Amino acid sequence: MLDLILQIGDDGMKYIGAALAMGLGAIGPALGIGMLAGRALEALGRNPDAAPVIQTNMILGIAFTEAIAIYSLVVAVMVGFVF
Repeated sequence: MLDLILQIGDDGMKYIGAALAMGLGAIGPALGIGMLAGRALEALGRNPDAAPVIQTNMILGIAFTEAIAIYSLVVAVMVGFVF
């Protein structure tokens, strides 16, 4: 295993780090958006009259959650191309 790591080199490790940053940084927002949309649909099923309020809050929550994925994308690009 150590021989494989020594053969990869600095550039290879940099790209592996960028891939891990994006992959791990996208898991949380994906789970958050899935849970948020599921709970919003449950709430709409229980109280259809509150649809405008629930939909507005759901879209706002999805936007904030998606911002975290964008931050991880920026970190991955910086690791891959800048550093």
